[in-house]
Amino acid sequence: MNKQAIIKALALEPHPSEGGYFKRTYTSDIDLTCPAGTRKSLSSIYYLLSDDSPIGHLHKNQSDIIHYFHSGSAISYLIIHPDGQLERQTLGNDVSRGQKPQLTVKGGCWKASELQAGEYGLLSEAVSPGFEYSDMELAETATIQQHFPDLYEAVKKYIRPA
Repeated sequence: MNKQAIIKALALEPHPSEGGYFKRTYTSDIDLTCPAGTRKSLSSIYYLLSDDSPIGHLHKNQSDIIHYFHSGSAISYLIIHPDGQLERQTLGNDVSRGQKPQLTVKGGCWKASELQAGEYGLLSEAVSPGFEYSDMELAETATIQQHFPDLYEAVKKYIRPA
């Protein structure tokens, strides 16, 4: 399948803030009490990066997110931990080359993703507590320069243009 066939078959839409394409596929009926308020216990989406939208812009979520690779080309992740540690991981099926079919990004970490080659990379995300837009912060240049001045040059291409 090509990216257009997958986008159509899964009814994906352009992501309004991160880039790429997505569709929410599940939201739990179970509520949790969290520091941010009441949230559903779990939500899940399909997420696709493509050659026309290859970057998932740098952002931070309050919830933990588990990413599951499905098909297409590998996707690299850049993760900034709260202490400033920069981590790079690759989500994909070629475990002999260090790719992982599953990746967890803890809440409070900044993350960005990028399609490495090819037409698309398709994955799913499970978010717990469930995703709410109010729990996500898109990176801004000033925020990253202030909190992580030594990392700015390495991550600036992942900051969504204003």
